[in-house]
Amino acid sequence: MRSAMSRIFPSLLLCLCLGAAPAHAGGDAKAGAAVFRKCGACHTATEPNNRVGPSLMGVIGRPAASVSDYSYSEAMKAFGAEGHVWDEPTLSEYLLSPKAMVGGTKMSFVGLRKPQDIADVIAYLKDPSAAK
Repeated sequence: MRSAMSRIFPSLLLCLCLGAAPAHAGGDAKAGAAVFRKCGACHTATEPNNRVGPSLMGVIGRPAASVSDYSYSEAMKAFGAEGHVWDEPTLSEYLLSPKAMVGGTKMSFVGLRKPQDIADVIAYLKDPSAAK
């Protein structure tokens, strides 16, 4: 009995660990660049210049509402003041429905519906040069 358990336990542990991988794992930066075109009218990910929305260059790991020369909505300022950081899980939720996550945001984009599109955009934001 002990012998069977010693063989099953490592396999079970491996399955649990693999199943715990984040949903956004496996994004493709090149595909993300194509999806990001929807965002490109208001944002850039390759330049520090703001457009209608703030620059998203270096957004991964950046505190929310922290681009100093951008005028954020009061809702986004409050979101940032709560200590939110644009990490992969936070971006995944935000990109699905910006207004659901930050009610009162100026961002009019309704969100991305496909989980793979979200993963791809995040991969692109992490490393825009990988899309070339």
